[in-house]
Amino acid sequence: MKVMRYLVTVVVLFLLTCSFPALAEDGFTKKDRELLIELRVKMGEIDKRFEQVDKRFDQIDKRFEQVDKRFGDMFNFLYILAGIFTSLVAVVIGFGYWDRRTIIREARREAIEFIEKEGVLRRVLDALRELSLEDNRLANALRRFNLL
Repeated sequence: MKVMRYLVTVVVLFLLTCSFPALAEDGFTKKDRELLIELRVKMGEIDKRFEQVDKRFDQIDKRFEQVDKRFGDMFNFLYILAGIFTSLVAVVIGFGYWDRRTIIREARREAIEFIEKEGVLRRVLDALRELSLEDNRLANALRRFNLL
């Protein structure tokens, strides 16, 4: 029984494997051709969509380039502003230094004038002039230094 079953199975398998290639038709059927045409149409539509996507990517790339250019322009503007600010700070510091130096020079001159005019030296010189009226040696010394 087992042998018989085994034999039947082998025969059936042999017939199945040998008979189907013999029954196959050559070439494509009409349905296969229609499917190929449909496939070509679908592929064309997919190609069009890919082209649209490529165009969109190109537009996005152009937009990114515009944004990059604007950032570059903004950075250039910031560099210009930083240069102007630095120049102004340098000018203000220079003006302050010049102003202080001028004021100190003027204050020194005024202080010397005040000391000469109203200070102790002036009073000492006046006292020496009075004494020079009585002492000829002192008068000669003051004349030599143009103080009389």
